Amino acid sequence: LTPPFSVSLFIPRMQSQQYLQERRKLAAVFLAFIFILAAVGTAEAGKKEKPEKKVKKSDCGEWQWSVCVPTSGDCGLGTREGTRTGAECKQTMKTQRCKIPCNWKKQFGAECKYQFQAWGECDLNTALKTRTGSLKRALHNADCQKTVTISKPCGKLTKPKPQGRS
Repeated sequence: LTPPFSVSLFIPRMQSQQYLQERRKLAAVFLAFIFILAAVGTAEAGKKEKPEKKVKKSDCGEWQWSVCVPTSGDCGLGTREGTRTGAECKQTMKTQRCKIPCNWKKQFGAECKYQFQAWGECDLNTALKTRTGSLKRALHNADCQKTVTISKPCGKLTKPKPQGRS
């Protein structure tokens, strides 16, 4: 069977103005689709898949830390021991590096940080000057005094010169 029209006759008739407009619309839609597909593919390629973290509720307690023990001498670098409890804790003990300032008074502990006032006047009876410090922060749940007072020698005292004999 032959169609009632020839293919060569159909093409020139279909290339009317309306056909060309429809063809342009289809091409524009196709190009827009390709553009969107490329944009989504690029955006997805830039994302890294994050492995899902297993969130386990831990029955482990908070770490409790010992005081910092210097490696040598009474200040400088040292270590402290940490412990925690819990039936399913994988790690119940660990050691942490720490530092004790060398100019810090041992009686306050390295974990207690104070804000000090200016030094007071020299007490001529004791040859000492004092100052008071208020607790600024306690590291690792240290048990610190709220206020402390420290003293130090006044240094060279000006002694009254003996009066000459008249």
